[in-house]
Amino acid sequence: MRTQLADFIKDTPEGKEAEEIVRRCVHCGFCTATCPTYQLLGDELDGPRGRIYLMKQVLEGVEPTRSTQVHLDRCLTCRACETTCPSGVQYGRLLDIGRGIVEQKIERPFAEQVARSALKHGLTSKLFGPAMRTGQAVRSFLPESIRAKVPERRDVGAWPQRSHARKMLLPLGCVQPSMSPGIDAATARVLDALEIEVITPAANCCGAIKHHLNDHDAALVEIKNNIDVWWPHVEAGVEAIVMNASGCGAMVKEYAHLLRDDRAYAEKARRIVDLTKDLAELLSPHAATLASKARRQPERVMFHPPCTLQHGQKIRGVVEQLLSSLGAEVLPLAESHLCCGSAGTYSILQPELSKQLRERKLEALQAQQPDVILSANIGCITHLANGAQAPIRHWIEWLDARLT
Repeated sequence: MRTQLADFIKDTPEGKEAEEIVRRCVHCGFCTATCPTYQLLGDELDGPRGRIYLMKQVLEGVEPTRSTQVHLDRCLTCRACETTCPSGVQYGRLLDIGRGIVEQKIERPFAEQVARSALKHGLTSKLFGPAMRTGQAVRSFLPESIRAKVPERRDVGAWPQRSHARKMLLPLGCVQPSMSPGIDAATARVLDALEIEVITPAANCCGAIKHHLNDHDAALVEIKNNIDVWWPHVEAGVEAIVMNASGCGAMVKEYAHLLRDDRAYAEKARRIVDLTKDLAELLSPHAATLASKARRQPERVMFHPPCTLQHGQKIRGVVEQLLSSLGAEVLPLAESHLCCGSAGTYSILQPELSKQLRERKLEALQAQQPDVILSANIGCITHLANGAQAPIRHWIEWLDARLT
């Protein structure tokens, strides 16, 4: 696709990257077949190909409109289109650039400004934990719309106390420790069973929330802060940085790209990305050892692969193989490529579309009446739990239960 960038961006790093991405697109339309919003709305401008055309116009100097912003907002950033694209178009990176430009040029309605600001600052605040615990304490009295975002509090079990020669870093993130602390505890126990000790730095957002809400500068501050906090552990020789929330993992694996022009952080960011591994990547080589330690219990399991795992990190089939090796009957999932509608803050900002996608996903997940539904991201788990008949857990919690 030919493009002629406008003067305001053509000589910038973002402009050069955007031009390269746009030129890769051949407008074949394969992406529309796997785009969740195009499946629901049937509007070309609510599919990747149409959104690329809108962003191309903006990059060429055409003034965006409120309609441009709405169509870009409706994108889940699930990146299923990247998996489908035969030309290797990095749509997600182009969307970050395009949304950032439109955000500067189009003033949002006041209600949207308030909602987005509350999400940016509220979810990453140190007050989120106390607020969540208060919500869990009075959960039964909350309106249904709020109760759906407040998971029930469950016993997390004991944190392992043994010390091991092998050590890995386990960043706790911003919302998971409060919403579902059992995921981190289960991760620590499973790694402990493999004689690996986890080190947990202070909880902090990976930067994804602010980044995907177009506050890129604030996201970079969080990213650099994380690198500063993690770096002493890297220098001390940790084997890996463990990610048990696929959304965070996908974001951290972008650090080197986001800081590629930063002299102070570029090299450190590359090292961080090299060390960052999704939990499934780390445990897969240990499948036989885990199987020898696990209590085998026949169970029909449905695994929902989050978009950030299968499209963002390009990790497919690894969790399913691991579950099978531990005795689970992993059921095939129809439309496994489609987003569940959670997509970070999307379920709050685009509730109608999100709800439709959740209902479609739950229908597929529950069609074969599994004993349990497993996933790999706190956002997906919380989103799907509202309306699911089968219990929904993180797959590491399922594994941990078979080791104890």
